[in-house]
Amino acid sequence: MDVCKFARAELEKYSEPGYKKFSSALIPGVDNILGVRIPILRKIAKEIAKGDWEFFLKNADEKYMEDTMLLGLVLAYLKEDFDKMLKLTADFVPKINNWAVCDTFCNGLKFVKKDRQKAFDFLMPYLKSKDEYSLRFGVVMLLSHFIDTDSFGSELIDEILEILFNLKSEYYYARMAIAWAISICYIKFPEKTFERLKKNELEDFTHNKSISKIIESYRVPKEDKEELRKLRRK
Repeated sequence: MDVCKFARAELEKYSEPGYKKFSSALIPGVDNILGVRIPILRKIAKEIAKGDWEFFLKNADEKYMEDTMLLGLVLAYLKEDFDKMLKLTADFVPKINNWAVCDTFCNGLKFVKKDRQKAFDFLMPYLKSKDEYSLRFGVVMLLSHFIDTDSFGSELIDEILEILFNLKSEYYYARMAIAWAISICYIKFPEKTFERLKKNELEDFTHNKSISKIIESYRVPKEDKEELRKLRRK
């Protein structure tokens, strides 16, 4: 089976005009969308990951957003050794050019749980990046795999908060990721995160967006939301 031809045939088979319109509205500025749903992409990726995935990663078309997304999902389903997975991840990150590809890719990288300290160290250059989607990649990886109440996450939370509250970016999707990550920090570690929010370390947009995202959560008590509203800036 030619995996590249297989991928193209499957993507065209499952493309939906209605879903293309829906996705286009959610991802402004991206006009190369086929309209294939994420569960279908995951199903195709699993099939490719069981076959000649190396040929696919080297030769796959990247005409459509779903082509790029599929590359990331195939990578995520691989069972290679840890260092090779980090190398493949680093090779893919420059291909990320919108939030949907970024977030789908990050969510799929379950391999990082095999050595979270090494994976955390791997993220550090991305968390210092001036590139919008390299930075978003680093931040979404934090919220997807590291902000946790288990023993490792609990030991790391102070360092993660220090990183997040000192990040600076002029880019919308990087700032949105920072706010999202801070909201997850609040849900998992409310007291520590609230204390950082009170210090007013963030610029106005990210500060207010972080509070909005926390308030939107069903996991945050009503009385907490009232206190958080007082921290909003005008």
